[in-house]
Amino acid sequence: MSQNPSHRHAPEGDLVLTAFEGVVGAANLLATVGDMARYLVDARGRYRGAALCVVRPANTAEVAATVAICARAGIAIVPQGGNTGMCGGATPGAQGRSVVISLERMRSIREVDPANSTITVDAGCPLAAVQEAASEIGKLFPLSLGSEGTCQIGGNIATNAGGTAVLRYGPMRDLVMGIEAVLPDGRIWNGLRGLRKDNTGYDLKHLFIGSEGTLGIVTGAVLKLFSQPAASAVALVALPDVGAALALLERIRCEFGERVTTFEVMSDSEYQLVLALRTELRSPLAGQAPWYAFIELTDAIEALDLRTALAETLGEVMEAGGINDATLAESGAQAENIWHIRHSVTEANLKAGAAVSHDTSVPVSRVPEFVAGVEDGIRTRFPDAKSYFVGHIGDGNIHAIAIFPREKFLDPQRFSEVAGEVNALVDEVTVSLGGSVSAEHGIGRSNRARLQRHKDPIELEFMRQIKRVFDPAGLMNPGILL
Repeated sequence: MSQNPSHRHAPEGDLVLTAFEGVVGAANLLATVGDMARYLVDARGRYRGAALCVVRPANTAEVAATVAICARAGIAIVPQGGNTGMCGGATPGAQGRSVVISLERMRSIREVDPANSTITVDAGCPLAAVQEAASEIGKLFPLSLGSEGTCQIGGNIATNAGGTAVLRYGPMRDLVMGIEAVLPDGRIWNGLRGLRKDNTGYDLKHLFIGSEGTLGIVTGAVLKLFSQPAASAVALVALPDVGAALALLERIRCEFGERVTTFEVMSDSEYQLVLALRTELRSPLAGQAPWYAFIELTDAIEALDLRTALAETLGEVMEAGGINDATLAESGAQAENIWHIRHSVTEANLKAGAAVSHDTSVPVSRVPEFVAGVEDGIRTRFPDAKSYFVGHIGDGNIHAIAIFPREKFLDPQRFSEVAGEVNALVDEVTVSLGGSVSAEHGIGRSNRARLQRHKDPIELEFMRQIKRVFDPAGLMNPGILL
């Protein structure tokens, strides 16, 4: 068992560690500060915690045995996948009396069923591995995120991940058919059913999707697969304002229907920030514009010339003054360059300064009002900050980011106070438009107070009651969500 002599545990703690070692083996029980370090900090470096140990089970039975030990000892459990979340939802608290259960060893593709268009996987399977396994049988798993090489399916389920293809395929909630989960007392619920129709009472899997590890640990899932696109068209469009993006989206959806897979928008401030910090990227457009749209059409019929059809539509809109400029990718490499710009946003923002980012959704029709309200509020109330916008306009999910000069906030406490003021401003605009303070990133640790302020009290009470039914001792991911 890996131990640091300078970090001694109480006798009962030693007994628990010995029990964990009996389940997963010495190599997969991490108990020194150095061994645990990367599991105790979130992806953004904003939250750092402490833990009794990190346990790395290899299968569902080992997860169940580990959870049962924790339940008997009254030790809190922090489930962790790829640890790529944006809200600190997989980071333990500072008290140190919790166990991180990492699913990183649970990476198996359990079953691929082409006729049923499903794939059954371990929760620790990286998203990119699921995409690849689907591709090998000529199918598509459509969830696509900037972190897809490292994020895991269990985390995608726990946060109800969205991504860039939500417009056509929906978020993770629409892609999950069945779930296997370990409950807080160590029992295993096997809901791995690949059924498109199952009208036998409450659909329990939907409680786990988006629950952020507070009701149990998802250990496996049956996921939907789709036809592999054979024809595609990717375009980058320069726009005079975000309202023009909304008009263009409506035009393209009317003409191309379900073939509209992705329609993303980005403010020029964000676009230039990405290009400045990722110097290997080049803008495929001749000049600048206030806003940009990233568009992708796909279809399973190879003979369809989507590129020509999209070019004609964009040409007509340009002639009418609805867009400033446009370019269509002529090769896979050009399409990849366009998407690299979109997927480099998080990295660029982290490098640019002290960033306060938001995961807001509003009705699609009210996106221009949201952008105008936030931009005006930041300009007026936070003159040291600059506002940036990027997101999925087709589902109303726009990420508003305020970035301050880093040197002004060397004191973390002061930055936290200002971040709270920015959050209040953005939330004020969001709620006034009938929106939500979290669209795809979850609540985690960073958005708990905002959830309490803006969630309907009846909904919050139902959530607490559900939590008590599943986890009466409150051991599952304490301090997260509720």
